Amino acid sequence: MKAPTISTLTLIFLAIFWCSLAAASADDHQEFLECLSEQFHNYSSISSNVYTPTNSSYSSILRFSIQNMRFTSDSTPKPHVIVTPQHESQIPPLIYCAKENDMQIRTRSGGHDYEGLSYVSQVPFVILDLINLSEITVDAEGKTAWVEAGATIGSLYYRIAEKSPVLGFPAGVCPTVGIGGHFSGGGYGTLLRKYGLAADQVIDARIIDVNGRILDRKSMGEDLFWAIRGGGGASFGVILAWKVQLVDVPETVTVFTVDRTLEQNATQLVHKWQYVAPRFDQDLFIRILMRRANSSEGGRNATVRASFNSIFLGGVDRLLPLMQESFPELGLVREDCIEMSWIESILYFAGFPIESREILLNRSQPNVRYFKAKSDYVQKPIPEQGLEGIWRLFYEPEADEAEVIFSPYGGRMDEISASAIPFPHRAGNLYKIQHLVYWQESENQNSDSYISWIRRLYSYMATYVSKFPRAAYINYRDLDIGVNNDDGKTSYAQASVWGMKYFKDNFDRLVRVKTAVDPHNFFRNEQSIPPLQSRWTKEGD
Repeated sequence: MKAPTISTLTLIFLAIFWCSLAAASADDHQEFLECLSEQFHNYSSISSNVYTPTNSSYSSILRFSIQNMRFTSDSTPKPHVIVTPQHESQIPPLIYCAKENDMQIRTRSGGHDYEGLSYVSQVPFVILDLINLSEITVDAEGKTAWVEAGATIGSLYYRIAEKSPVLGFPAGVCPTVGIGGHFSGGGYGTLLRKYGLAADQVIDARIIDVNGRILDRKSMGEDLFWAIRGGGGASFGVILAWKVQLVDVPETVTVFTVDRTLEQNATQLVHKWQYVAPRFDQDLFIRILMRRANSSEGGRNATVRASFNSIFLGGVDRLLPLMQESFPELGLVREDCIEMSWIESILYFAGFPIESREILLNRSQPNVRYFKAKSDYVQKPIPEQGLEGIWRLFYEPEADEAEVIFSPYGGRMDEISASAIPFPHRAGNLYKIQHLVYWQESENQNSDSYISWIRRLYSYMATYVSKFPRAAYINYRDLDIGVNNDDGKTSYAQASVWGMKYFKDNFDRLVRVKTAVDPHNFFRNEQSIPPLQSRWTKEGD
């Protein structure tokens, strides 16, 4: 992962001067590197973790954590510099030098931002890659853990299971997702009906603010601590680490995946699921993954398959009566169910063999693809004819690898206030939808057609989903719903177009926090929280 040690700044500057980048760009990061050499009394302590386009390792470092192939093209803007600090004390000088040279910082922990905002910018920028800040310390007796922001949720699960078979954490199903972005955007997984979101379990944090100060919960204050737990940490500073409350899980859980096609009454089952899934026992989570499939029966060549994918926090003997009472139409039988440990269920949901626990420590996704995603929230069940409209879109050519995922709410999600943290999507929502469309590299020249398809699906769904605003989930980033100006001067009215969809009434408080802690809007991206204009116009910016 690391380039050879940079021996002298002179060699770096000569190489940069003659590189193929434009002269102005070279000057920008030359001055940035000069600033670093001044800030670090021992520049060699950081130099081996600084990568410019002339480094042989630059491309591999850049691509390693890119999780959406849409942002690997030659036309995608590239960072002038990538820095992978080994210690948090190396980060304040990076912030200082970026400010001095009018360069943005994009902080990357796992690289799963759906629109690539952790490693793409339209203005000169530096990637601050936290891959080396990935330490996890689990206190099983106290049921807590400190997790550095560069760790992945898979590694957190692994370290918890090392300490205890009856402790878990309510985060996502994809093990390679980075802790930093996942927690700061809310983060959810199969335990949300029992324990809520990952951010609901955060009890302390460490952040570096715009002035280079390293702050914990006490020194940052409750307003900033509130904002970074679901409001997007990249708007407010560089999140270094999170302290989380671990949760109790039983020694035995039960999982199942039951597939039903349209010929097997999938439409009716999905329709009924909307009424019962949010009201299940809190120990039961059943989501639905829907996509086109080959028909096993005569007639049409294709059908739609709905996969009912579940975890129950208990044994099969307790699950079967619950299902018979609440959702007998699914026809669940004992043979569909598998009893296992909670950590094995993590592997099951990720699609890995349950005996391969060490794979959770792997930062590389087995299949990085081209994709575009969107999100919605549903407050009233979609009628059967509405579902049938989705199926019709699945038959279009671009939907060959499209997927729609329904994840149920209810349970604990109904009990937590919409303003407890910035994430507002609580009571009143039956379930959340993730819309996804994938395509292959050989089809990337037609990427616009796939993006057009998911936009048609999104337009079709408008009748059936939340309104005023039409809500969205920040961890499923979607720049279609609105963006900020590149110059950092974005009005409240402009930002509220997307901000109200992600945060609803919590957006106002987020803006106030941003104005207090970063009034000049240094930490920014296309959908970062803006400060109130009056603060930066008074300073003559």
